[in-house]
Amino acid sequence: MYWVTLTPLFRMNHNWKSISISSTATMREVLALIDKTAMQIALVIDDGCHLLGVITDGDIRRALLKGETLDSTVQRIMNTNAITGLVEEDPESWQRSMQRHTLQHLPLLGADGCIKDIARREVPEEPKRDNTVVIMAGGMGTRLRPLTYSHPKPLLKIGDKPILGTIIENFITQGFYNFKICINYHGDKIRHYCGNGSHWGADIEYIHEDKRLGTAGALSLLPETPNQPFFVMNGDLLTKVDFVRLLGFHLKQGNQATMCIREYRYQVPYGVVELKNHQINHLQEKPVYFHNVNAGIYLLEPAVLGSLPKNQYFDMTDLFETLIKNKTQVGSFPLTEYWMDIGRMEDYEQAGLEYSEQFG
Repeated sequence: MYWVTLTPLFRMNHNWKSISISSTATMREVLALIDKTAMQIALVIDDGCHLLGVITDGDIRRALLKGETLDSTVQRIMNTNAITGLVEEDPESWQRSMQRHTLQHLPLLGADGCIKDIARREVPEEPKRDNTVVIMAGGMGTRLRPLTYSHPKPLLKIGDKPILGTIIENFITQGFYNFKICINYHGDKIRHYCGNGSHWGADIEYIHEDKRLGTAGALSLLPETPNQPFFVMNGDLLTKVDFVRLLGFHLKQGNQATMCIREYRYQVPYGVVELKNHQINHLQEKPVYFHNVNAGIYLLEPAVLGSLPKNQYFDMTDLFETLIKNKTQVGSFPLTEYWMDIGRMEDYEQAGLEYSEQFG
């Protein structure tokens, strides 16, 4: 397999010591080291150069959940069976090891058993894909006030970047580069942040809504009709969805429109009583119900744009209902990957806790 150098193969010029720490160090010290180096990993070594174990930020989170404290020593939680490579091996061997074991880093040992270097997993090259990506970023985010008084919701920072930045970069890593961003509320700030996309190696154009047009109405303002299926996504979502897989599914199904759906479950906290003519005919203790909900990600064929009213408020649900009424083939694509709709303050706070594990 050919590997593109998005992140160069990590030959650190023997600076592995910058991410090494003693087995007597505390988790607090390891967290400070990981934060300083931004490597998400620390090497636990003896007094010389031999590897005793490795510890990641994920290991620390799991340990804290199990009752360890920041004053616990790393010896209690480090992985003593770390996968390693040999510095004499070729880079492809290192990459295969990391891919097979789902690792981001691989300590490299010399013939004497000492650490000599560390490799970082690279990302396979993705072909460029011309499909347009439309991001709906014009909402006011009223449920997230006061955070959204001065910033549009897509520019709220989660982790180390705004939500919109994570969305764009997720598409780019999968080969998509052609973006249209629909803006209204604080649209000038979105323009300032994204620019023309050149710093991402992308092309970004803007559709300005002079009035609120709903989650689909702005599509009627596209300057030109796409010549192939195009994505539409709400600008307040964090997800690890495989957009290439979604595109392949849409094409194979022959849909004119595909809606991503997410299973939503909730449990009634009481015993449910079913009645018939005041007689109890069934009891169910705290039942769990399941529903498929709209995940705010769509793939549309250009022809469906003909079903949109020009420059009028129109939600995506209105579009799908119109297509269904007209006997147009519409389908669903179930999301099983990470997905979070940043609609409420509790969602925003939860996403902040999960960001480094999901997108770090």
